[in-house]
Amino acid sequence: MEDSEIEVMSEIHLGCPPATTGPILSRFTLSVPGHCISVDKDGDLLLPRRNSRRKIDCPSAQSFTLTIQHCIASTLRDVGLQVWKAQLLLSEFVLHKMCTSSQLHATVCLELGAGTGLLGILLARVAKAVFLTDHGDDILGNCAHNVEMNSSLFNPQAVVNVRDLDWMSQWPNNLDIHGDCRDPQKYCWSSQDFEQVKSASFIFAADVIYSDDLTIALFSMLKRVMSFGCEKVLYLGLEKRYNFSMDDLNVVANGYACFRSYIKEDGLCEQEERSFLGRRIDITQIPQYIKGYDRGEDVELWEIKYVH
Repeated sequence: MEDSEIEVMSEIHLGCPPATTGPILSRFTLSVPGHCISVDKDGDLLLPRRNSRRKIDCPSAQSFTLTIQHCIASTLRDVGLQVWKAQLLLSEFVLHKMCTSSQLHATVCLELGAGTGLLGILLARVAKAVFLTDHGDDILGNCAHNVEMNSSLFNPQAVVNVRDLDWMSQWPNNLDIHGDCRDPQKYCWSSQDFEQVKSASFIFAADVIYSDDLTIALFSMLKRVMSFGCEKVLYLGLEKRYNFSMDDLNVVANGYACFRSYIKEDGLCEQEERSFLGRRIDITQIPQYIKGYDRGEDVELWEIKYVH
């Protein structure tokens, strides 16, 4: 059996009854504290007055439920059809940021390896535009279906786009920018899409570090994406995945080692070349808004910039 045909299962789904046919629906109920901030249409803070009777609407300060269609298991090629642990952690980080600052409000956001779309659906509660990107018709179709199912949760101004992005390609290119995008099933890019992504302040990615080839392609893509338009910050969630290495005769996390080879820690960035400068975020400071899963000790969250 080829590696691409080996079935894998996210730890999130352990203990679930196996799906007999096709995908299943899971409902994620998120309950956030009532002390969330509120902002106006310009992104300015709305501070409640002591004697004011006006109710301040905060899109995050309430309980709400996301419905996600996903698979219990998949081949390695289709892991984007599952929900993974670091995706949940990054979603909680985004939700916490939405509750404690206006940083994500009215922004343009790009997600790489969006998978089921869970994170992008959360972003659409406050962002101006969200681009959910992945590769493969089945994954993109499932992501688009989840976006449609949860559209009632978006802020009225949000535009959510599901787009195909192959990290092995030289995106952007003429085919992407000027292709025939009249068929929504093609998930292709228009020139307007590309111009809007230039203004994206934030990039998100979760559970995309598990093979050297994919990690190398990811950072090649990031060099291009983070070099055009405005300054961009990447928030990346990952889980260390261990395997036995015959070369090392030990259990190692080779994918994580490949990732770290691209990252220079804060304060150690060499000024003579462009580098990825990373800061590991203390996840103990992020409340666990999504119940029913164990973060464990091998999940990390990074803030990464591409700097001189």
